[in-house]
Amino acid sequence: MSNFKSVKSKEFVKVIEKLGFYLDRQKGSHAIYKNNDGRRVVVPIHSGKDLKPGTLMGMIQDIGINKETFFELLQK
Repeated sequence: MSNFKSVKSKEFVKVIEKLGFYLDRQKGSHAIYKNNDGRRVVVPIHSGKDLKPGTLMGMIQDIGINKETFFELLQK
């Protein structure tokens, strides 16, 4: 089993917006967020559903922070 709590895409977006990411474009249910450093992360927008642990870890790596930092930002 996974050792981290479930995260919805809406919660993930709030964290990355705190880190300076902005919505660049969206195609269907996939929103592409970018920041000024050139990092990019694709967020699947499926309301009411939790992000799968593997998908979440990949997205956390894409934004360039570790999972501990991500979950600290999530709680603020």
